[in-house]
Amino acid sequence: MAFKLGLTSFGGPIAHLGYYERTYVRERQWLSREQYGALISLCQLLPGPTSSQVGFLVGLHRARWMGALAAWIGFTLPSALFMYAFALYTPIQPGPRMQALLHGLMLTAVVVVAQAVWSMARSLAPDLPRRAIAIAACVPLLFWHSGVAQFATLVGGAVFGGILCRSMPRTTPKLPAALHPHVAWVALVLFLLLLGGLSSATLIKGHGPLALANIFYRSGAFVFGGGHVVLPLLQQALVPTGWVSNDRFLAGYGFAQAMPGPLFTLSAYLGAASAPPHQSLLWALIALISIFLPGLILAIAGLSLLGRVAGSKSANAVLSGINAAVVGLLAAALYTPVWISAVRAPVDIAIVLVALALLVRLKTAPILIAALCVCASLTTSIVSS
Repeated sequence: MAFKLGLTSFGGPIAHLGYYERTYVRERQWLSREQYGALISLCQLLPGPTSSQVGFLVGLHRARWMGALAAWIGFTLPSALFMYAFALYTPIQPGPRMQALLHGLMLTAVVVVAQAVWSMARSLAPDLPRRAIAIAACVPLLFWHSGVAQFATLVGGAVFGGILCRSMPRTTPKLPAALHPHVAWVALVLFLLLLGGLSSATLIKGHGPLALANIFYRSGAFVFGGGHVVLPLLQQALVPTGWVSNDRFLAGYGFAQAMPGPLFTLSAYLGAASAPPHQSLLWALIALISIFLPGLILAIAGLSLLGRVAGSKSANAVLSGINAAVVGLLAAALYTPVWISAVRAPVDIAIVLVALALLVRLKTAPILIAALCVCASLTTSIVSS
């Protein structure tokens, strides 16, 4: 299931959360909307790739540690392989038909995210106080798009949830129960040991595997807001110091925009592009694992701590406020960047509305919705050319 999502989830981290919600919550019913909202709330507060962290924790919830590993590998592997192959071969500029196909997939992401926002709003913001929190979270994020803004919005949701939602009945979801308190401390110690140990690699001159791991681990450990935010960190760390040229860096970043799955798999491309002869696969793996690892470790620590406080009335109120803020965050992201990047003409609006009606009213399978959007985009491209 995670591998299928890794092959088909276009549109960036917010769109990925929409695909997750449809697959894991409504179709598979592996967890409730409240549980899913709690996982999103947690991962939005942590550094790292949010959609990958959520998928990892869904796998943990479903099938323990092997499930978590399988979920991460399945979702990450397709785009990582594409990015690695791109590093080995001469980039080919996509033609107009390929661009139209990708545009159709982006329109599909608009439809999926719109349905997810509506579905989550009904369950996570069903009353006036939580709707007010969701709206208050959405409006500023329409104009302020940084990871800092998202973090501040969720903190605001927590504060107002603690004030406005204390009288609500306790509906805190049951999270994975086998994470003992010491797991959080082990995870935090491991995070800090790796951060400090790899940082010592900067004392070693040259461009070796430890120095490469340090660059990507630090980037993954200190970035809020996803792949687009990590771009300047990686560019500053790799281009001026001669790991890769600026042209090659930007070529890989451009290609990554057309890939499904997490944008953090750009690391596989950059690791391979900076590798010595005959070591591209090893360096790609080092870069890929290093950039995801800190976020996954922190997700484990966060989930363990969340499980300890989830039973209290105050924590329930705070989580209710954060979940409502998540609805506002997703609604803002539906407009920008999802809608803004995909809907470019009136005909695109018509395609989205028809596809959304088919998805919501007639319960049409998402794969058919994707086929419809792609065919409509290709037809529009042919007619206009």
